[in-house]
Amino acid sequence: MTNQSASGLKSPDVAEKIILYFVEHGIQILTAIVLMGIGVFIARWIGNIVERWLRKKAFDEPVSTLIVRVIKLLIIAFIGIMALGQMGIQITPLIAGIGVIGVGASLAMQGLLGNLVAGLTIIFTKPFTVGEYIEVLGVYGQVTDIALFSTTLLHADNSRVIVPNRKIVGEILHNYGKIRQLDMSVGIAYGTDLTLARSLIDNVLQRNPRILKEPVPGFGIASLGDSFITLSIQPWVSVDDFVVAQTEVYQSLLESFQEKNIEIPGHRQTVQLINQSS
Repeated sequence: MTNQSASGLKSPDVAEKIILYFVEHGIQILTAIVLMGIGVFIARWIGNIVERWLRKKAFDEPVSTLIVRVIKLLIIAFIGIMALGQMGIQITPLIAGIGVIGVGASLAMQGLLGNLVAGLTIIFTKPFTVGEYIEVLGVYGQVTDIALFSTTLLHADNSRVIVPNRKIVGEILHNYGKIRQLDMSVGIAYGTDLTLARSLIDNVLQRNPRILKEPVPGFGIASLGDSFITLSIQPWVSVDDFVVAQTEVYQSLLESFQEKNIEIPGHRQTVQLINQSS
């Protein structure tokens, strides 16, 4: 009986406290609600401005969406803390607690935070973009994705390399861009007409649709060997056509040289036998 009475008195007591709180802090609660509404409006307004700016800067859509969401959440969180202060809640201990939690989380996630900061650095400074061919720390490939924590490179054999962003920032980076130069060579006999050979090579390069007209392909004599002349051929192609174009050009060169009876000699050695008397 005593327990039931105590329970019966406790519930109205809590309800009365809640009602009393709303009566005493009604203006503050209303102000906090209005403040939160204004905060949501400001967050959306600033988010739209930032989103338009990121689109002008040609940021990737997933990355720009994430940045806009983070900015909106930060604004709403800041306004929310101000709203809690308007409702009579002590926000100083709350801020201190958030700070302690933030320090602990940062220590526990140093690697992730390092990748995040490096990812933002890459996104804003743009040392490379999606579609370009890069080489860093002995790893190379075409950039297919730039995320906040890692960058994905595609090799010619369609294998992918995931590089943490903190491994990229601060290192020596070789950016080939979206075109690459083939470094090809072919050997011809010393008696070959160089003008004819040059003409055949030019025709092969012009007929191949993968070979770019600009920049102009490089051509010249690379070396004079013991039994043949080595010609250097350096046309430009897009990154996607790098492997296929090289195969096609070599095949066309071989067919053109065979058609015009231009010899592609191999390495030769002269061996002299000397008879020795017993």
